[in-house]
Amino acid sequence: MKKSNFIFGILLTVSSTMYAQNTFTLSSNDLGGEATINEEFNGFGCVGDNKSPQLSWENAPEGTKSFAVTMYDPDAPTGSGWWHWVMFDIPSNVNELVSNAGSVSAKLAPQDAIQSITNYGTQGFGGPCPPEGHGIHQYMITVYALKTDKLGLDENTNPAVVGYYLWNNTIAKASIVTYYQRETK
Repeated sequence: MKKSNFIFGILLTVSSTMYAQNTFTLSSNDLGGEATINEEFNGFGCVGDNKSPQLSWENAPEGTKSFAVTMYDPDAPTGSGWWHWVMFDIPSNVNELVSNAGSVSAKLAPQDAIQSITNYGTQGFGGPCPPEGHGIHQYMITVYALKTDKLGLDENTNPAVVGYYLWNNTIAKASIVTYYQRETK
């Protein structure tokens, strides 16, 4: 009886490890546990470089026709959070965004990808800029595997509408969380 429990335990561990290695996963070479001045917004009193982080993902589920990427701050004192980045219609053969791909003027985003407006009222990446003295905010960066190649939206679509279309077309999603606190002057 003990031998069969041992073998069952090994099989369960091996199958769990194999399964975990094949999950849809998002990672970044630029981000650690905290965002830095590199990602911080340049405006609203913040003076950062406003560069979007490098992101890569793997093991997209079967049937993925495109991807979307968002960055959201649920701790913003707005009652509804704050959308910092909304990119969609990323082709299914893409699995990485290079550093600063969120800069519309740099033209580093994948061809045909659309970066719509954020809660800053601009297109592309708008980095962390929590109010002074408001404490640590969390920033959830999510990649969505979508069942459609195009959402049918444009660069002027607000984040709530994009979110609705993402909700209706998501097969799977993967996220990383980073934190940022604005220094009090």
